[in-house]
Amino acid sequence: MWMMEVREDVVERQKRRNEDHQHYDASDIQVLEGLEAVRRRPGMYIGSTDVRGLHHLVLEIVDNSIDEALAGACDRIEVTIHKNGAVTVEDNGRGIPVGIHPQTGRPAVEVVMTTLHAGGKFGGSGYKVASGLHGVGASAVNALSEWLVIEVKQKGHIWRQRYERGHPVTDLEIVGDVPEDETGTKTTFLADTTIFKSGLDYRFDTLVQRFREMAFLTRGLTIIFRDERDGREMSFYFEGGIRSFVRYLNKNRKVLHEPFYVEKQVNGTHIEVALQYTDGYAESFYAFANNVNTIDGGTHVTGFRAALTRCLNDYARKNGFLKEGDPNFTGEDTREGLTGILSVKLQEPQFESQTKAKLGNAEVKSQVESVVYEALSTWLEQNPREAKVIVEKCRTSARAREAARQARDLVIRKSALESMTLPGKLADCSERDPMKTELYIVEGDSAGGSAKQGRDRRFQAVLPLRGKILNVEKARLDKALANKEIQALITALGCGVGEQFDLNNLRYGRVIIMTDADVDGAHIRTLLLTLFFRYMQPLIENGHLYIAQPPLYRIQAGKEPIYVYSEEEKEQVLKRLDGRNVVIQRYKGLGEMNPEQLWETTMNPENRTLLQVTLEDAAAADRTFDMLMGSAVPPRKRFIQTHARRVRNLDV
Repeated sequence: MWMMEVREDVVERQKRRNEDHQHYDASDIQVLEGLEAVRRRPGMYIGSTDVRGLHHLVLEIVDNSIDEALAGACDRIEVTIHKNGAVTVEDNGRGIPVGIHPQTGRPAVEVVMTTLHAGGKFGGSGYKVASGLHGVGASAVNALSEWLVIEVKQKGHIWRQRYERGHPVTDLEIVGDVPEDETGTKTTFLADTTIFKSGLDYRFDTLVQRFREMAFLTRGLTIIFRDERDGREMSFYFEGGIRSFVRYLNKNRKVLHEPFYVEKQVNGTHIEVALQYTDGYAESFYAFANNVNTIDGGTHVTGFRAALTRCLNDYARKNGFLKEGDPNFTGEDTREGLTGILSVKLQEPQFESQTKAKLGNAEVKSQVESVVYEALSTWLEQNPREAKVIVEKCRTSARAREAARQARDLVIRKSALESMTLPGKLADCSERDPMKTELYIVEGDSAGGSAKQGRDRRFQAVLPLRGKILNVEKARLDKALANKEIQALITALGCGVGEQFDLNNLRYGRVIIMTDADVDGAHIRTLLLTLFFRYMQPLIENGHLYIAQPPLYRIQAGKEPIYVYSEEEKEQVLKRLDGRNVVIQRYKGLGEMNPEQLWETTMNPENRTLLQVTLEDAAAADRTFDMLMGSAVPPRKRFIQTHARRVRNLDV
């Protein structure tokens, strides 16, 4: 019957399609004029229209100011979030030209703000290097703003023009005078809430991380950030550049030497590298091209890794650390405990998309490789004590890698002997399409039993974990793989772990952490997040990881219970039920709910709330995991003391 209904639907759809084709002519071709394309398809230009896209607007304007700094024309940028949600970005650069553009007959600043792919970064002499290369940044922000006002200091005057939803509503006019040598650009915009429907909720901490990063990467630049909504203000200036960045990342770690640093120009490409080894196990390496964080790497990263591995192997063999017959260090061996920043600046970068996640310039690989190999080889020879410590670190890593390989093989061999290669305590689902399935990682056998009974067996699988898994921030992968709960999790997901992680083998489209709403549950959730971040990061980057939100309270004031998920919601419900006989039950754990309640509140797709785990700033996440889960106690103690007053729902 179901197959018949599908066939009828297909026939009907084909019939309508044939009718539509009969009416398809030249009049059906739409041409989107000016910035209308941006407003119609904003995701193509800023990635999304959620909070990330909202922040993207700010960063697009700030990037233009950064480009002025890279050109040596700007050393100060001020960013202000106003109480009404408007944002102002002001710099002391050269100012967008205000003269008449020869091709359009309009002021150049108006052309820049209203025309896609218009700007000074397409081969003219205005910029040697720039992060904004597609010419859509300022105009896209203008198109997606309810209003935007731009002021330019140039030629002894302040020039001003106002736009609404991308269209100029005033001419460019002089509104004041300044000294002849005073220049700069000031942009104030209010994002359009008809496009950003979730509101103008700028996150101070998210923007702070990005501005700090920009200041690290642009030595000598001052960035001042103010939030008038709550009075917070921060400023950044780092004379040490990326060396300071490395020290900042390693602030809470035990370092093995002073940072190595090299800076060199090769055929117009400016290359900067800073690196430092710690006694930890995780790699913290971040690459940038024209100040853009290339999270997917690229040719510059390939060149760096090749140089690092070759250099350390050559030094180890030359100085007898690797004997004849010993295998070479792998790239994985040479990067354990490494904290590094690679920054390249070039005139014509080839990014793979508007999001600029990966650099594609072929010539950059050999340029970076030669610079890093030559400079690092010299540094190792000149610093034999530090060189010995680093090589010994690589040797230890190589031994641990071999132990991890054996442990990984053991996990695979062991699982192959179990039913259908899956852990015995996994309650699998019947659906075999990974994009339609979910895996609930549940704390404890009691909650696991309720979840197994309450779930929809067609697409929901349940894996109960016993106790707390190993803290992988304090252990190498070989130790982690000896943990039975981690073994079960790796086997259930099917993707492997670490360098061998392959997202193509993921067995479940959604991986959902479901723990109790208490301190122990939060700790287990944090341990799992640490494991995923350190050894299965693509799971987070590709949007597969979620956190379930079980209710905190069950409020009974009649036949139908009311489930609430926060203290604020509880107070609102109690106020609404004022005067009635109310019974309140506080859920300490998932095991207190019967299967029907767990399904109704936490597992039913129609009712539940899931929080998707995202990775907006890998460097910030790296420092946070290191601080909260690493070996150093004082930073964790300071964090707890600083944020103690913000704690809610703490069980005593």
